[in-house]
Amino acid sequence: MTAVDAVGESSAAGQAQSEPVTEQPTTGQPTTEQPTTGQLATEQPSGERQPGAERKGRAVHPSPLPLWAGVILALASGAAQLLAFPPYGLWWLAPVGTALLAIAAHRRRLRAGAGLGALAGLTFFVPLLSWTEIVGGVAPWLILAVSQSAFLALLGAGTAWLSPLADRYRWVWPLATGVFWVGQEALRDRIPFGGFPWGRLAFSQGDSPLLRFASVGGAPLVTFAVALAGGLLVVAVWRPWRSGTPRVRLMGAAAGLGAVLVVVVGLAVPLAHPSGRAVNVAVIQGNVPRLGLEFNAQRRAVLDNHVAATRQLAQQVAAGKAPQPDLVVWPENSSDIDPLIPQDADARSLIDGAAAEIKAPILVGTLLEGPGENLRNVGIVWQPGTGPTTPYYVKQHPVPFAEYMPLRGLAQLVSSRAALVGNFVPGDHSGVLDTGKLTVGDVICFEIGYDDLVRSAVQGGGQLVTVQTNNADFSTAEARQQLAMVQLRAVEHGRDALMASTVGVSAFVTSDGTVLDATRFNTQAELDRALRLGDEQTLATRLGPLPEFVLGGIAVLVLVGAGAVRVRDRRIASA
Repeated sequence: MTAVDAVGESSAAGQAQSEPVTEQPTTGQPTTEQPTTGQLATEQPSGERQPGAERKGRAVHPSPLPLWAGVILALASGAAQLLAFPPYGLWWLAPVGTALLAIAAHRRRLRAGAGLGALAGLTFFVPLLSWTEIVGGVAPWLILAVSQSAFLALLGAGTAWLSPLADRYRWVWPLATGVFWVGQEALRDRIPFGGFPWGRLAFSQGDSPLLRFASVGGAPLVTFAVALAGGLLVVAVWRPWRSGTPRVRLMGAAAGLGAVLVVVVGLAVPLAHPSGRAVNVAVIQGNVPRLGLEFNAQRRAVLDNHVAATRQLAQQVAAGKAPQPDLVVWPENSSDIDPLIPQDADARSLIDGAAAEIKAPILVGTLLEGPGENLRNVGIVWQPGTGPTTPYYVKQHPVPFAEYMPLRGLAQLVSSRAALVGNFVPGDHSGVLDTGKLTVGDVICFEIGYDDLVRSAVQGGGQLVTVQTNNADFSTAEARQQLAMVQLRAVEHGRDALMASTVGVSAFVTSDGTVLDATRFNTQAELDRALRLGDEQTLATRLGPLPEFVLGGIAVLVLVGAGAVRVRDRRIASA
């Protein structure tokens, strides 16, 4: 069944489960009771019902919006969420998107709610993830978008399930909207194949006051705040002005004000700032000969680019035009040639020369061969004069279908490019790397999206968050979406951070989420800036996954409560 098929149920059928009927005293024929005063029966303050409803032995539930209106709202929900993310950056549309989906799915049957959720998800994820088509082709791109939309289908079904409870207790809506979004993201971040956190509501808030909530409860609390504001918007606009009751109108006005207050409160959340000494850090964006997969066949040219850019920076330092760096960061895949094996001694010699000339350790992103026929995606600290140090960081979360291939036989039927994917093995420890003058918490590429990987690097002693990434196979939109994740992590852990990319966007991010020195895409650049080291832990760092577990648990309780109301309604209807 497609999403449109699922929502294409008649309004009459849609009431069979959730809208019991009353009997007309004069004819004995069943009919849906309609309020005569303009106020919906279940929209009475404090969950009150119309006089006589229970005396007649029936529960009353008004009809949902027309199907065409639900479809329009679902499409608008997905579009609003998309526009909230970079490169558009209209962060204030994220709460609007959550509100539109909640209204669209309200009072629907479960299948219809799921269908509308899936429709919103497709409208959001298909364009958001369009950059994946560059690597995998159209089929993998659409399969990924559909798989992520399935989680919004669950959200839509949950919203429909909530309807009887929300009709009785209007203030359940904001809480439920918030915890439902956190719950579906918690699932999406973990399944299948370790999850895919791209497109979390929190990652749309890089320039929003709501970003500050990350210092208290990380990405889950930011998502909750966004969706809570959306739920308050639902209470504000869901027919309060047609009720004719001043109390209900006042409730709607208060809810609208509450949505604004959630954002304003974000401005009051205190931020943690690193209090350690300042260090000079340089980022090298060497660029690649050309975009696309072909760059992997030109790995020596990529290494040469990063060596040349580092030597250019060294010349600026020697001339007094740039400060002496304490650390130089190269991006992921800056050397796709394994510099630790004898047959590639020339690669090792090039990196040795660059480190000696810049007179600073270089955090090199490279590929190591082994064990066996496997590969490892690593970050290695390369000291001037002594070379590579141990331990180095091995990427803990290789990307499925890009760095290793689950279901390889099936994947090759979908895309011929599946045969190009090697087998990267994961590391077993966090990216805490001692460079001599400072300790970095390193993550590689998409790992910036996973809460536990960044947190473990900070808790392990990372004084600065470094993100080594390779965006050469993607687009500016993908790079800017990734940079928004770095903004959230900087605030979450009270650390200055940076993102080093092969082609852009590279940038520094301060602990309050401010982006500095962002580069253009597909250019060569050398950045340098003084950053402060941090040793203290924010509340979010100390709490870890606890806020997500608590909010997810509340979501389960709300679903159980909604189920209890449904059971009660059925008993009343059958009495």
